[in-house]
Amino acid sequence: MESDPSVVDPKARKAEQARSLIGEKAVLVPYMREHVPRYYQWMQDPALLLATGSEPLTLDQEYQMHLSWTTDPNKHTFIVLDKELIQGDFVPGDPHVEAMVGDVNIYMNDPSDLQLAEVEIMIAESQSRGKGLGEESVLLMMEFAVEFYSIQTFCVKIGESNMSSLKLFRKLGFVDASYSEVFKEVTLELSMAENSPRKYFEKFRLPSASTGLSVILEVS
Repeated sequence: MESDPSVVDPKARKAEQARSLIGEKAVLVPYMREHVPRYYQWMQDPALLLATGSEPLTLDQEYQMHLSWTTDPNKHTFIVLDKELIQGDFVPGDPHVEAMVGDVNIYMNDPSDLQLAEVEIMIAESQSRGKGLGEESVLLMMEFAVEFYSIQTFCVKIGESNMSSLKLFRKLGFVDASYSEVFKEVTLELSMAENSPRKYFEKFRLPSASTGLSVILEVS
């Protein structure tokens, strides 16, 4: 009997939660319990709630949401660290709360298309915006999704007034796919079937990243 590709092996999930994705400016680390209090603080900002389409939660509810996110096989969440804010050396497995500035997610919620993933990015700390962290974090996450989950199509849903996010994803090659009049939201898509993943990621690679955009570290 063939295994269901939508079911993630618990050992594989644990291994994923031990990975960090390393870029030139950003480090993506698994969303840990230690991150929750600061994440909760971010989500008290009405502007961030509006931009992310979120509802305000209590701290207890945020801990419950963290548990839900980190156990859902169809959701993969990383916290974005600003390398410039990391105190001392980066230590795999350390939450480095002092450097957390946002999060990046992929959702694989379409049971009819297991190679489709929705992307979300949030840079919550204003001092870390405009530095390229959002772009690099999206690329790291997409490369991770292609390599480990064979994702072929990425989509993103963005409010029509969120011009900075629309500009970012269009720069990355996403094209407008649909518009929701009800939600005032644009859906953009990027097909890896129409791009060589290797050439695509090389196109956006920084000159100094000679061994690839991301480095994956395993910790016990």
